Amino acid sequence: MSTDSLAQRLAVAGSLPRLSVQDRAPIRIGALVPLSGPEEPWGRPGVEGCQIWVDWINAHGGMMVGGRRHLVELSVTDCAGGAEATLEAARQMVETQRVRLVLTLGGSDMALALPYLMSRRILTATLLPSDLSPDAPYLIAPAEVHPFFNVTGVDWLTRQRPEARRVALCSQTDLLGLPSLATYRAAFDVAGREVVQEVLYDPEAGDARRIVAEMLESAPDILCWCSSAPAMIEELTVAAYEMGFQGEILACTCDHYPRMIARTSPDFMERFTFQFPDFDDADLAETAFFFRRPKAFFDTYNERYPEHWTAVSWEYASILDLWHEAVETADSLATASVLVALKRGRKMPHAFGLASWWGTEVYGIDNALVGDWPVVAIRDGKAQIQEFGSVLAWLETHGGRLMQELGALGQLWHQRGKADWARALARG
Repeated sequence: MSTDSLAQRLAVAGSLPRLSVQDRAPIRIGALVPLSGPEEPWGRPGVEGCQIWVDWINAHGGMMVGGRRHLVELSVTDCAGGAEATLEAARQMVETQRVRLVLTLGGSDMALALPYLMSRRILTATLLPSDLSPDAPYLIAPAEVHPFFNVTGVDWLTRQRPEARRVALCSQTDLLGLPSLATYRAAFDVAGREVVQEVLYDPEAGDARRIVAEMLESAPDILCWCSSAPAMIEELTVAAYEMGFQGEILACTCDHYPRMIARTSPDFMERFTFQFPDFDDADLAETAFFFRRPKAFFDTYNERYPEHWTAVSWEYASILDLWHEAVETADSLATASVLVALKRGRKMPHAFGLASWWGTEVYGIDNALVGDWPVVAIRDGKAQIQEFGSVLAWLETHGGRLMQELGALGQLWHQRGKADWARALARG
């Protein structure tokens, strides 16, 4: 069976018959993502990517299910208002709009909505695999396995700069930051690097200059921002430049790097290693993943949303494409059938190649799609993929060390607090 989804074929062939769908119910997709507050950069750019995906599908007749085409509608709600408001939004999506898939960033704002969605057997996708647990069987993480892919950056950098041995880390103390801190701790330990300083900060009140000054007190060769928010990464990087740091910088993301180059220098930013490429990268040109034409998606996105491209601009759209292919395979929108189609053979293509469903050791359930991941650096003012590292191979070899660090920070699935099902369902 072909692994090409309809969206992929559309991008290659460019046309399909436009069939009348006016009298058919639309297929609705929900997005419960942050559109305001400090996590907005993890939400809004992804919704923009989804809208491109929806427009492309609808421009060619919509989705085919059961021999009929249906237009696709995207229902978006800001989840930054807190757990109660997000629960109410989820209820409206399910009970009024009849959504078939819910896209989320994940984290604390989903604390009540997630058990509700699981009780209604709604397929839900998160960008934070730390949300996964056996209590959430319909929750999947098919776009990224944050933060475990960050081990590939550590591995590459230590091979490229063997003389850089002293590391200072900083991380925010939340559900995004702590798993990342654990991952970087384990990865640097495996690589034989010494962590000489750790600075933990409140994501709502961190002072970049103070953080960097404290990190530099230990004379590190590498500064690691872990998975700090994009605005914080920019300010940390500028502070390091202004304080005269001459070593390497490592982080999960480097969004809006042209602005960072302008605020520092081209040479300084060539010492920055991160994990998310631009999709016009030559190393992606022949890669068989969603849309089959990553540059076309990248160009369309930048034309429609100038200077908005970030690490998440493509991620929710990639989830939609994987889901769409599974719907076509199952010829059904039913959650159980789509899950079976997604997991057939235990492997499927994701953004950067063939990946495997994994996660029992850390999450108690194999609902994370794990494969290769790019290591990116800036060369001549442009982000360029340096290599693809195998996340799964690293996990299979060093998973025990990672489990120790995750456990030390209380980030294993059985250490996290149980979802408040009674509260979530009280108004169901």
